[in-house]
Amino acid sequence: MEKYSLFGKFTVSEGNRDTLVEILLEAAESMKNLEECEIYTVNINESEPHSVYVYEVWSNENAHQASLSLEATQTLIKRAKPIMTGMERISTLQTKGGKGVTH
Repeated sequence: MEKYSLFGKFTVSEGNRDTLVEILLEAAESMKNLEECEIYTVNINESEPHSVYVYEVWSNENAHQASLSLEATQTLIKRAKPIMTGMERISTLQTKGGKGVTH
């Protein structure tokens, strides 16, 4: 079964990258109890001080959409919005397998 995966980039205002990283790591922690969320990684590139990248692997697209309506997710989104200046979905992918992905 193919998985639903997203690779996204968030941009933030000056000096707020670490704050967004903390918020997104809280989001990752809140996903630990959701079986449908297999991977949620928060990444930075030192040469991009205003950017944070997130890679997610879900059992399916509906599971991802449902996660956006969870109270914990909504709370984190509200905290992140004031410091964000942009959001880009770099790619939506079909994960075929690999280390860390269940079949």
